[in-house]
Amino acid sequence: MPRGRYSLHDPHDHTPLGEEHFHCATGPSGWRYVSQITTPSGDPAGSVDLAIDDLGRPIRLQLQAGDWQVRGGALEGVTWVRTDATGEHASEGNVRAHAFTGTSPAFYVAVSRLLRLSPGAGATRIRLVAFTSPVLAPLTVDQTWALRGRTAHASDNGPLEVDEYEVSALDTGERHTIHIAGDVVLAAPGIELEDLETPPSSFA
Repeated sequence: MPRGRYSLHDPHDHTPLGEEHFHCATGPSGWRYVSQITTPSGDPAGSVDLAIDDLGRPIRLQLQAGDWQVRGGALEGVTWVRTDATGEHASEGNVRAHAFTGTSPAFYVAVSRLLRLSPGAGATRIRLVAFTSPVLAPLTVDQTWALRGRTAHASDNGPLEVDEYEVSALDTGERHTIHIAGDVVLAAPGIELEDLETPPSSFA
């Protein structure tokens, strides 16, 4: 069960945004990721609880940021309920999309599991619903993902395979690179892996 800490920063000006303390685990029915997010001063800022099935589909998502929370899952595309702390301002949403995304590294791992790309196979288009702090307002985004390469790196626990993905936003044309090993993101825009107590898990 990988357990560790990511540092979060603005991908454009590198302003520190806080840290995400996480643990995740694979199982016969899929994969689950749980984290607590803190501000740069160490105060609680939110949480992520994401579970996907063996095919990479989001069977349960729970996000919390500030006074807002989101609960969602795969149902006729993806469906969610967004509420404030009092529950007075609840709203439901549904989009014919493949999965969810956001600033947490969990979403990169989940999308990579959903797509299961092969190196050099070309880009694949995917539609996602994004939730970002501080109000977790939903935004539908279209991206393309391509697995540019897979490299084996030596580690204390044997060879560690690292996948390099190129992700493009279709609305802006912006491209960025994500490095994933098993169920851990090694580096991505705005994300750095600072500490990892146990090696990444391998998906069957």
